[in-house]
Order: sequence, then structure tokens, then C-alpha cells
Amino acid sequence: MAAELLSNAIPIGPLGLIPLKSCEALGKQVDAHLARQRVEREHEQAHTISFAGYEKPSFIIEASAPRFGTGEAKGVISESVRGDDIYLMVDVCNYSLTYSLCGHVNHMSPDDHFQDLKRMIAAIGGKARRISVIMPFLYESRQDKRSGRESLDCAIALKELVNMGVSNIITFDAHDSRVQNAIPLVSFEDVPCIYQFIKALLKTEKDLTIDPEHLMVISPDEGGTRRAIHYANRLGVDMGMFYKRRDYSKVVDGRNPIVAHEFLGADVEGQDVIIVDDMISSGDSILDVARELKRRKARRVFGVVTFGLFTNGLAKFDNAYEAGIIDRIYTTNLIYQTPELLSRPYYVSVDLSKYIAMLIDHLNHNASIHDLLNPTERINRLLTRYRENPDLV
Repeated sequence: MAAELLSNAIPIGPLGLIPLKSCEALGKQVDAHLARQRVEREHEQAHTISFAGYEKPSFIIEASAPRFGTGEAKGVISESVRGDDIYLMVDVCNYSLTYSLCGHVNHMSPDDHFQDLKRMIAAIGGKARRISVIMPFLYESRQDKRSGRESLDCAIALKELVNMGVSNIITFDAHDSRVQNAIPLVSFEDVPCIYQFIKALLKTEKDLTIDPEHLMVISPDEGGTRRAIHYANRLGVDMGMFYKRRDYSKVVDGRNPIVAHEFLGADVEGQDVIIVDDMISSGDSILDVARELKRRKARRVFGVVTFGLFTNGLAKFDNAYEAGIIDRIYTTNLIYQTPELLSRPYYVSVDLSKYIAMLIDHLNHNASIHDLLNPTERINRLLTRYRENPDLV
């Protein structure tokens, strides 16, 4: 259906992809998928002027953000972008990049990456037909609501992008998608990754029994309940939830420490459980939940998390794996992954590059992305194949 939809649509403009340095690896994968998809597609109007440059070996536009000795920078685009439909990709969590700051080595922070994104938009200078920003981890998205005298950085950042001429903002599993209320008249897509996660889970775990007696989905806190319900409904299993009891008299590392995890749900004894969350930061929360589940005699514990930040390193996960507390961790390649993480026996990387390429291709044709955002039928087909023969997934 999607192929037929694109075969009858005319692109809004020549496609241009600008992955910033922070998103270079993922950008190259997306570019390869786009090039392959367009070569394989048969279009009835392929020879008209509207399709000039439709098929290319690469859609990446050469761009850079060089820095001066003071740490200041500028955005530079080395090719013409006039009339192009531009897609900028940025990973604000990529801390592996460094620059010289008055002779000192400085690691790039989310603020640095966001500034480079704005520099690149400024370098386009209003010449593009349309500008879309793909920001998998939404900048400052954890500061989504105000408690007392606090800044609302994510809302301010979204407004900045819109004021600079951005037409579409695409993110994945936002901490709270209601932040889009800051820009109600602009396209904001909060893209779920559920199909890719379920596919990776079924491809790796060949002995899962997907029914309410053998499998349960767990939310580690009340904030992630909606996400867990989504997974539970698609898999046709039950859901449980942990409630974080916090000590609000203290603040440690910018948050109130957790005193205990209280569980709400059916008995997990003998069941495989999937902990679903949007991010692993320090990892304390998901490991505490895994310990509680094991204490309640859960059979196996799988972590399914969109963004693996691992801000405090991997040692505690290594120990938890060796102790049998956690059996597998699934996160996406939407943000930077260290070589150490990729080498861990308990870690599975879930590739989203083809999915992003499909989103870009549809948007470039001004085609509906409804079916891409609601993969119920694809998940049902996947589960049917798995139940018939796990090796078919």
C-alpha cells in the first residue's frame, strides 16, 4: 500500500539530507536506504521534470560546523540547497565529539549540538523549499513542565526552531509529547518504535510464549504507563506498574531519591517480563525494578528502552547480568552507542535507519505517514509468523 501511494505522488522538491556530525553514522545508513528505495521504485512520471534528481547514489549534502580557537563556531553548507526539501538530523546526546576551547579539550553537550543545528538552519538562509528537523532524542525534553520557578527549555527550543523556518519536527518516544503544545500550528511527529522493538525481541528470543500466562509488560513508573499499555495491547498480554516512592526532602543529582518501588499488578512468578521505558539514564530505576521482579520470582527480565544513555557507565549492568537480575537490554541506534556497549553479551541494538528513511520518503512526497505511525497490522503479521515458526521472523 505504501509503495503504491508513493508511486503516484510527486515530491515536494529535490530531497536533501544533512546529518550533523553528531548523527553521521545513522545518517549514512538512512541515506543508503533512501537511495535503494528510490532505485527499486517504479514511478509512472519518473521521466518528468518534477523527478529531476529523484534517484541518486547519495542524498547527503556536504555541511560542517568548524570552530574557532575560542570554541565559537559557524555553520557551513558547501552545496546549493535552493528549492530543496531538507532533512536535518541531529543527536543531542552524542558526547563522544570534542572541540578545542582555548587549548582545552571540551566534550560537546546537548547545548552545543542544538546550537550547531541552529547554525546549519541559518546557513541554509531561507533558500530551501522546506526544512524538517529529525531529532530522535528531543532536546531538553525531560524538562517538560514547570514546578516552581523553572525554565521550560524544550518549549523555548521548539519555538526557536519554528521561528527559524522549520516546518516539521520529528522525534521518537518523547518523554512527554504534550510539549508540542508550545508550537500547536507546526507539524510535530512523536514517532513510536514499538514494531522495531517487538521484531528485535522476537528475532533474538526464540522461546517466548506470547500469552497472558507466560508474558507480562511492566512500566517502571506511573509516567510510562501509557507506553506499557500500548505494548501490552499489541502483544495481547497483561501489564503491571511500579510506583516510585521518593524522598522529597532531599535532592540528589538534580532529582528526589527513590525510597522504594511499590508494585501494582498480577503475580509475575514464572513469567517472562518486559520492562518498557523511554530512556535509561543512570540505570538505577530499571535495575531496581528488575531486582524487585526477580524477588517476586519472575523467570526472565528484558529491558526495552528507546534511548540508552548509560550516564553512569555499564559496570552496574554488567554486575546485574552476571547476577541473573537482567537477561537482555534492547535500545535503539537513534543516539550514540559506545563500542563497549555494543560488545556486551546482554545488549541488542535495534536499528531504526530504515524506518527513518521511510518517514523521510513519505514526507518528501507529501504522503500520509499514518500507517507508519500505527503498525498494528504489521505487528499482528509478525506475531502470527512467530507463533507458526520463530525462525521466520
